[in-house]
Parts: sequence; C-alpha cells; structure tokens
Amino acid sequence: MSNYTKSTNFATKDALVSGNALKIVKGTEIDTEFNNIATAVATKADLASPTFTGTPTLPTGTIGVTQSFGNSAPSLATTAFVQAALAALHPVGSIYINATNSTNPATLLGFGTWTAFGAGLVMVGFDSGNALFDAAEETGGSANTTLPTHTHTATSTVTDPSHSHTMIAVTNASLGGGSETIPRSINTNTTFTTNAATTGITVATTNASAGSSGTNANYQPYITVYMWKRTA
Repeated sequence: MSNYTKSTNFATKDALVSGNALKIVKGTEIDTEFNNIATAVATKADLASPTFTGTPTLPTGTIGVTQSFGNSAPSLATTAFVQAALAALHPVGSIYINATNSTNPATLLGFGTWTAFGAGLVMVGFDSGNALFDAAEETGGSANTTLPTHTHTATSTVTDPSHSHTMIAVTNASLGGGSETIPRSINTNTTFTTNAATTGITVATTNASAGSSGTNANYQPYITVYMWKRTA
C-alpha cells in the first residue's frame, strides 16, 4: 500500500519576501498534493470487508502469530500460528492414520519426522494391570497357532455290590419194606444260600483321536490403514 508523501512544503513559502514568485501557491501544486492523497487513500484497506492483494504479512510478535491455542475470538491468525497449532496437536510420539493416502505426514502436514508404524499389527490400549499391555509399544500375539493332534482318556468304573443266590437241594428218602400202600420213597427239599461275592469288573474308556496338526488363523476383524509415528 502506498503512503502519502507531500510534494510541496507550503510552510517555507511563508518565510519568503513579498514579490518572490515562489511565495505564490500554485494550482498545480495543490493538484499534485490532492492526487498524491487520492493515490494513498485508494491503496489502503477498508475497515469493513477489505480485499487484500499481493502477499500481506504480519510481523513476528503480533497477535496473529502468537495468540494462544484454543482462542475462539474472531482474531486473525497467520499461517505460522496454524502450523504451530497443528504441530502441537501432533507431538513427538503421536500416531497419524490415513485410510487411503500413503504419503508421509511430513509432506502432508509440513512438519516433523515420521516413520511407518505397526505394519501388520493392531493397537491395544495401555493396561498397567496386565503384563501383556503394561509398557508402551509392547508387542505380542501370533497370527497363526499350531493345534497338535490330541486324545482324551476317560476311565469308567462299574460298581457291583456283593450279592448271593438261594438254592434248593432235593433229597430222595426210601421207606421200609412191607405191604404199605404209601409211596416207598419221598423227596425232601433243603434250602441253602451261596456265599456273597462281587464280579470286580472295571471298564476303561478311551476317546478317539481328534483334530490334526497344523496352523490356524487367529485374525480378529480388521481394516487396513496407513499408520505413521512422529519421531522428531
């Protein structure tokens, strides 16, 4: 923008003696001054809805550069402030994730040193109470697990309570000789019980072999993205 610069020093004319031609204020001088003023005014920004041209900048130290993060006031912000705000949101150790663009964040964001991170791995939250997850960047797990062939053996025992059997023995007895009309012999029954005993049988049961040795994919549901870690 142009600043107004006065072309004629009108005050010096007052010190000139009468009759000096330079003491006279000429119309061309006045015209030149008004033209200079008009040019300067025309190149100044309006207070309401100004339209800037060229490359306007704010000097270091002005509020547009140094205002605090989180300030929601309608203040101007320079690209330096915006860049500093982005860097503050992504400190060293931050993870940047992009679903489709594999470009290094140093190029996309314009700051920091970034390295590819977590290839083929998913992230899990820090848990101080679990030895598997109680340190930053701790890794573990396996994409494939071997399942060996195995069997299970079960033994079934048959309980046989002791028991006995009752038996009847028939004994034939002859009567004395003579002319009696009753039968000459009679049968007598004798009842007795066998000794108690058990069979002592046990039954062993073995399951058939199941499964086969090999690997088994243990992948949880996943989606592939590009991940980067800021290292500097």
